[in-house]
Amino acid sequence: MLSRPILNPRELGQMLRSERRALGLTQQAVADATGYRRQTILDLEAGRNVSVQTLFAALGALGKGMQLVDARPDIDQLSALLDAPDED
Repeated sequence: MLSRPILNPRELGQMLRSERRALGLTQQAVADATGYRRQTILDLEAGRNVSVQTLFAALGALGKGMQLVDARPDIDQLSALLDAPDED
């Protein structure tokens, strides 16, 4: 899976949904593993406001963790963006 910074709750929810599906889990299975309701997992995947505890419980149920990374592009990424050929 492409590794890039997640910059908002909607992107985080989409990534969690993608990971859950890749593992073959239902929202109910994640809810059962976390002790939260299925609606709470649905809210998390939709990018709605849920508690940090809910987020970490869902990550744990998916066997995932979280790492803070610098979202600013580095010099190599900037060069690649500036040198990219124009598409017509």
